[in-house]
Amino acid sequence: MANIDQIIMFGAGLWMTAAGFGFVRTNTQVPWLVQLTRHFRWMGPLLTLIAVVLLFAPS
Repeated sequence: MANIDQIIMFGAGLWMTAAGFGFVRTNTQVPWLVQLTRHFRWMGPLLTLIAVVLLFAPS
């Protein structure tokens, strides 16, 4: 349970990646949400990478 932050970040990164590439549906009627979801294409993998790096970083 010491790495719960990294587990949550990893899960959020996977969800953001899936939403960014269209595997998870979002409301396409709201313009600002469409713009935000486009940014998930790079933010999701970045968050996943940060979670993995922090998991193996010495504390």
